Amino acid sequence: MLFLALLLPQPPQEPLATDLGTTVVTPTLSPGDEFDAPYATSVVDQAEFDAKGYRTLPQALRNIPGILVQETALGHGSPYIRGFTGFRTLALVDGIRLNNSVFRSGPNQYWNTIDPFSIDSLEVVKGPSSVLYGSDAIGGTVNALTRSPWGHSDEPTVAGELRYRWADAANFDQARIDISATYGMDGGVLIGLTSKSFGDVHGGSEVGTQPGTGYDEFDGDLKLEHFPDPNTRITLAHQVVDQTDVPRTHKTTDGINWEGLSPGSDLKRDLDQRRELTYFQAHMRGLDGIADEIRTSLSWQTQAEERDRIKSNGSRDFQGFDVGTLGLFAHFHKGTDAGRWTWGAEYYRDNVDSYLTKVSGNSAADDIQGPVADDATYDTLGVFVQDEFPLSERLDAILGARWNLAAADAKSVRDPATNTRISIDDSWNAVVGSARFLYEITPETTNLFGGVSQGFRAPNLSDLSRFDSARSNEFEIPAPDLDPEYYTNFELGVKKRSDLWSTQVVLFHTLIRDKILRFPTGNTNSSGELEITKDNVGNGSVEGLELGLAYRVTDQWTAFGNATYMHGKQSTYPTSDPVVEDEYLDRLMPFTAQAGLRWEDPSNALWLEGLITHAGRADRLSTRDANDTTRIPGGGTPAFTTLDLRLGWEVQSNATLHVGLENLTDEDYRIHGSGLNRPGRNLTVGFGWSF
Repeated sequence: MLFLALLLPQPPQEPLATDLGTTVVTPTLSPGDEFDAPYATSVVDQAEFDAKGYRTLPQALRNIPGILVQETALGHGSPYIRGFTGFRTLALVDGIRLNNSVFRSGPNQYWNTIDPFSIDSLEVVKGPSSVLYGSDAIGGTVNALTRSPWGHSDEPTVAGELRYRWADAANFDQARIDISATYGMDGGVLIGLTSKSFGDVHGGSEVGTQPGTGYDEFDGDLKLEHFPDPNTRITLAHQVVDQTDVPRTHKTTDGINWEGLSPGSDLKRDLDQRRELTYFQAHMRGLDGIADEIRTSLSWQTQAEERDRIKSNGSRDFQGFDVGTLGLFAHFHKGTDAGRWTWGAEYYRDNVDSYLTKVSGNSAADDIQGPVADDATYDTLGVFVQDEFPLSERLDAILGARWNLAAADAKSVRDPATNTRISIDDSWNAVVGSARFLYEITPETTNLFGGVSQGFRAPNLSDLSRFDSARSNEFEIPAPDLDPEYYTNFELGVKKRSDLWSTQVVLFHTLIRDKILRFPTGNTNSSGELEITKDNVGNGSVEGLELGLAYRVTDQWTAFGNATYMHGKQSTYPTSDPVVEDEYLDRLMPFTAQAGLRWEDPSNALWLEGLITHAGRADRLSTRDANDTTRIPGGGTPAFTTLDLRLGWEVQSNATLHVGLENLTDEDYRIHGSGLNRPGRNLTVGFGWSF
């Protein structure tokens, strides 16, 4: 179903007079047909979430070419988009940055703090997008667009929706209720509550139950919209996600020894995670003067986490941080004889408190910092301009540029050499550009697109000051003297659609310069962990081919599929010796392909779908991959092939049923770099009821 939404032609949607359209994040910041966007883009809508029963938001990206979704734990999910993850991919919620200055370089859990039940659609733009979105937008940018009140009519209305999902081997129950109340055509309010309970995941025929993998979650959201006139929308929203005791299982003695993996040594390593976002946004169009459309946003977001760890010797500690982020942005659009101009500015300020408390063992509380710098701020300011204009009847161009400033002020950082308190006060600025084109080979059916896009990433507080365990048997120390990273992406693609065919083929090549990488210092800390630090040593490239297609065999039958091949190397220090070597990128995506067949009855009330997924052996390993023995088996992650069957049935006009049988052959497998195996043979049931 995802592939059909991505690939088959879709009619353009015109907004109602009081509906200003979705605040989409297209490559141009303007609503437009995805087919005409000169980027590799994908959309996952709410219907796809319900049909596939995605457990987390990152899982909703797993069927998109060029994306590998790694899961360190059941409550962690981190997409590798074109070879990049962590703070080298950018997540937005209704246009507001989820990323903050404490995000880690490797896979992390933060994208999992967006409730998929609250999402109306996801928009994915692959490749660097730093002109519009600033630092971190390297591998790709994903915007989660949340649901709005529905049921507008001439009279006040109240409507609701109940959704429930259950899974056997995946072992979860999820329930969601939405209540929408509208006052005519002038506005409304949406209230949503979600409860989730995750038990221990059951693996395939050999692994069986994977102990210590479950956790609980509660989410809530509120959105008020008001239309003072047909061209103005004002939005006030609040979201909260609260996760309790999410285990990082592979680090503990509960880790499995599948294919020679080595379980961790901790007796416990659980994480509490809480995110809250409150924002006010105004969107005005049909204006005169300097701009004909303006979108503004004021937001306050808090992200807090606390880790509860019991080591093998019985000592226990709590560490964590609280980050409060003020966000502001303003985007302007103006149509002129010289093209459609888009310009704007954004500002974000993080306030960070970090702590480490020892409750047993020989050490007292750390009065300097927790996992990152304490008593710290981090500011980012960006100004950009972009112009879309025709070069000929069939050729359009987009040119853009951005200036960005980042500044870190950390008053309490542990110096790893002297074990004393130091401070960090530094700033970085960068100018990046983008030049894209779209050529209409055949009107309405075939487009050629591509161009050059630059990306950058300024060092954040995690780069500069992290004092915390990293991968298997590693401990990361602060590295105050770092410079920004720079990337240049070359891309060429074809999009084709007709009554029968829909195809997208993309070639990309991304140059990497001054990438900040971890490497060993040669020292060992008191816990026996290898000490690692960071520097701007990464130079190299990543390139790949992404293919997606769908073919309508008959009015009821459609065949679809996709494939991804990726290759990438970068320079690094594999050991503590000052010798630079070229190695594969960490967790490089193996060759992956999917093929499916879908049947829909003429009334569209019933559909059936089968999907085969194959991933090759992930044996192109960096030195750090090879040493990550609690997650990656010796020699690499084994290849796998799975078969999924799904059914969707509109039982009646206000009730739907979705049933899936995943991993029909009960295969034991995991996504490359993950800390647990995917479920074995898994029955899923989803039910939706509108009232």
